[in-house]
Amino acid sequence: MSQDAKFAQLIGQGRIWVIPSLMGEVEKLRRLHLEIASRLQYPDQVVYLGNYLGGSANVQATVEEVLTFRRWLLARPYMFLEDYAYLRGAQEEMWSKLLQLHFAPNPREILSWVLDHGAAATLQSYGGAANDGIIAAREGPVALARWTGQLRAMIAARPGHQPFLTHLRRAAVSRSGELLFVNAGVDPEKPLDQQRDSFWWSTSGFNRVTQPFEGFRRVIRGFDPSAAGLVETATTLSLDGGSGRGGALLAACLGPDGALIDHITL
Repeated sequence: MSQDAKFAQLIGQGRIWVIPSLMGEVEKLRRLHLEIASRLQYPDQVVYLGNYLGGSANVQATVEEVLTFRRWLLARPYMFLEDYAYLRGAQEEMWSKLLQLHFAPNPREILSWVLDHGAAATLQSYGGAANDGIIAAREGPVALARWTGQLRAMIAARPGHQPFLTHLRRAAVSRSGELLFVNAGVDPEKPLDQQRDSFWWSTSGFNRVTQPFEGFRRVIRGFDPSAAGLVETATTLSLDGGSGRGGALLAACLGPDGALIDHITL
């Protein structure tokens, strides 16, 4: 696996800082970055588990903060591209579907669903209007194509945002092959290369991972619908305090074997 594949492959052998769902909590993210920067050691690595978008109107600023911290990481001595990974979350998947709405056979239903599940905040942050999309969906594919084209142009106007959102990975694997990082879940009954959208929607499947999955010692996720915080089992680690939903923003530092070394709550 490589950075050009659907899965990110970490190359380092050091600790791994894990950042779960953000959902627009830019102020907490800035504080979290400062905390991580003060504790970072060579050869630490960093993995973001998706859901940068959604939650609040601060989505655009949140992406900017992620990009700023990435530039800082790259400037550190002996830091390589494969020492950090950025996963695609359910919010980014919904945003992608929104941009392809003019191809959908049921655009009104899809638009209503994604707006109700976080995309409305992303749309607002980038300068779009949900009502314009609703009107376009009523008018048909041509109007929808015009509207989604406007959304793409809004993102393209923010340097770095479009490439960032385009090149997010579905999952990440540690160098040892012992740790699998996902956004929300996995289906333990399917092999890794057949998970497809299970990474975003199979939250119940994650709870059924009671033994090593596909040879991974531990599966780590960054979105929990119940926002239960840091929940650790012998084979899983769930990390979501409800950021963007009135809860806390968490982060965890793991050893190469998946052992919990440190954690931050903001």
